[in-house]
Amino acid sequence: MSRDLATQPRPCCVPHVVRAALLETSRRQSQQRTRVTGGSTDGMVRLESARFLMGTDFADGFPADGEGPVRAIHVDHFCMDRSPVTNAQFKEFADRTGYLTDAERFGWSFVFTGTLEAEKPGTQPAGLPWWRRTEGAMWRCPEGPDSSVGNRESHPAVHVSWRDASAYAAWAGKRLPTEAEWEYAARSGLEQKLYPWGDELTPGGRHLCNIWQGEFPERNTAEDGYVTTSPIDAYPPNGFDLLSITGNVWEWCADWFSPDEHLVSNRDNPLGPAYGLAKVIKGGSFLCHASYCNRYRVAARTSNTQDSSTSNMGFRCVRD
Repeated sequence: MSRDLATQPRPCCVPHVVRAALLETSRRQSQQRTRVTGGSTDGMVRLESARFLMGTDFADGFPADGEGPVRAIHVDHFCMDRSPVTNAQFKEFADRTGYLTDAERFGWSFVFTGTLEAEKPGTQPAGLPWWRRTEGAMWRCPEGPDSSVGNRESHPAVHVSWRDASAYAAWAGKRLPTEAEWEYAARSGLEQKLYPWGDELTPGGRHLCNIWQGEFPERNTAEDGYVTTSPIDAYPPNGFDLLSITGNVWEWCADWFSPDEHLVSNRDNPLGPAYGLAKVIKGGSFLCHASYCNRYRVAARTSNTQDSSTSNMGFRCVRD
């Protein structure tokens, strides 16, 4: 089974980059389940142990991503953050610990061009012209040095790499969810539905998540009320009372990404491959649009490298 990024499905609307001189891609993760029970459960939802149908055989999905086949998976009970980690929460972590994110240490991060001034300089990654490498972009300044999160305290923290998310989780006495845990939580007890609420994207014309409307990437009509990130409580929670579990920002998972490892892996609390070059992200973001991809479905998946950061990637934590 290949672990070469060149053979993996191209990340959807998310650019990836290897910025670190020595990226920790060769480290073999333990295939034993690590239990983390130290963090507070305030603001978390308890999810009971269950067996559910993971994956999809949806005709308009992305089989090359490893979305299928549908398989029965068991997960133990765990607690999950009710929402993605917000700017206010990440600020508390950064202020208390002095932690510098990868974006801060490297001096730049990827920003969606539609949120930048036309004349602002920056390199565009090949094949993804709607992104710009922006000097000074980081979680405190999502669009660069002239921006701030002053009025976005309740929005998800972005420009957070997998390594940054893991550092926050460790500080909070928590961990990142496995992909199986994330998908079980997103499905909220609904069997084989496309979205956390059912199979219709906008039931009765009502928008239930923050994704792109209009013509991607030129024009966002913002019919759902938002052009970029939205407050975590902008839409109703799913059946497990989890907020913003799809759309808004991609969410990091603990697993290494593989399009085929699940074909032979354990079905009891699966942990993903033992090693890899990129980590799983789930849920889609405010940039997802059916004309380019529809990875805001709960079974959809893509990946990014551990030190990549963008203006549409965030995370939430779990604990046992």
